[in-house]
Amino acid sequence: MRIDVWADLVCPWCFIGKVRLQEALRDIAMSDEVQIRHRAFQLDPSAHGPSAPTLDHLAAKYGVTRDQALAMMARVTQVAAAEGLHYRLDETMTGNTRDAHRVVLWVQDEHAGLAQPLLNDLYSAYFERGASIFTGEDLVPFVRGLGIDDEAMMRMLVTDDYVDRVAEDQDAARSLGANGVPFFVFDDAIGVSGAQPLEVFRSALEQAIGAR
Repeated sequence: MRIDVWADLVCPWCFIGKVRLQEALRDIAMSDEVQIRHRAFQLDPSAHGPSAPTLDHLAAKYGVTRDQALAMMARVTQVAAAEGLHYRLDETMTGNTRDAHRVVLWVQDEHAGLAQPLLNDLYSAYFERGASIFTGEDLVPFVRGLGIDDEAMMRMLVTDDYVDRVAEDQDAARSLGANGVPFFVFDDAIGVSGAQPLEVFRSALEQAIGAR
C-alpha cells in the first residue's frame, strides 16, 4: 500500500496527523507493509525569513490580538499533548518552507527509508524546540544526523532541483480538491482531509486493504 501525504513543515496539524496515521498503522500491524510518500504543500509560498514570530504572524493573518492568537495556539497545543507531543508554538518563527520540502523530497528519492525519520526530526525540532528549519544551514544537522551527506544536500540546494516538484505537488493536491493540509491519499483511491481522529485513519486503511 502507498499513502501520499501532503503536508507543510510549519503546519501543527500535519505533525498531529502524522502521529495518528503512524498509530493507526501500528494498530493494524501494517507499519512494515506501507510506503508513505511525502508530498509538498506550502501554506504560504510567499513567506520570507525566518522573519517574525509565528504568534505575530497569526495575529496579523486573522486580525486578532496577540492574546487571542495565544489562545488559538493553546488549543492546538492541547490536542498535540494528547498525542504525546510537546508543542512550544509561542517560540516558533515564520519562514518559507520550500527548501525544507526540497530536502525531504531529495532524501525521499536518494535515501528512501530516511525521509520519514527526517520529517519526524524536522517537525519535532520546529514545534517542540522552536528551531529554525528554513535554510540549508538549518537543515545540515538533520541530514547529517541521519548519516546523509550534507555537502551533497547543499550542492542540490544551490541548483533548481526539486523546485518544480514542490510546485507540482501543490498543484496535484489542489486538483484533488485539497486547499489545506494535512491531506492523505491511500492507494490513489481513498482520501482523508485533516488530522482526523484515529478511528478515521483505521477506517481508511481497512477500506484500502479491502479494495486491493
